[in-house]
Amino acid sequence: MSLSCASAGDCATGGAYRDGAGHVQGFVAVERNGRWGRAIEVPGLGALSPGGSSEVRSVSCGSAGSCAAGGWYADRSGFGQDGFVADERRGVWGKAIEVPGLGALNTGGSAYTGSVSCGSAGTCAAGGYYSDRHDNLHGFVAAERHGVWVRAIQVPGLRTLNKANAAVNSVSCPPAGRCAAGGYYAIRLGHQQGFVTR
Repeated sequence: MSLSCASAGDCATGGAYRDGAGHVQGFVAVERNGRWGRAIEVPGLGALSPGGSSEVRSVSCGSAGSCAAGGWYADRSGFGQDGFVADERRGVWGKAIEVPGLGALNTGGSAYTGSVSCGSAGTCAAGGYYSDRHDNLHGFVAAERHGVWVRAIQVPGLRTLNKANAAVNSVSCPPAGRCAAGGYYAIRLGHQQGFVTR
């Protein structure tokens, strides 16, 4: 689903595969010095979604051996989904975690991390959507600073614009910081407009 390279021959990729039980599971694989290593299931996803499904939707590398991945996993109820992020540090992938604060926003039971971008090692941003109790979608962003993910927030100002569904489709972080995000909102059902924010 996604590929990112910090430099020539140093890349990471992520996506999904179907396991023996028929569930879709998220994976990552890294290239070091021009050689690809073995793909692995994202560490910790099995604990977040026991017996469920998951998928990596976006990967971004701030430097060689320092990347982030994001996507979704089926929650423990089996009827909803949540957004996750996972970090690679010094060439080793850490455990996937629910995007901090996303569970509190996601009262409708459907959340998704659709885009991740890292400007430098440990400095990243993620975006996607979550649903409210009326099953309407709202865009969120979350930032990582010094290797720690902070709480997700609804995109500032988007609540006023959005009359039905909204989502962040893409985030981008330059090395100097100050990320930007873009996506869509609906002025009414079936009528969408684009937005950008930083």
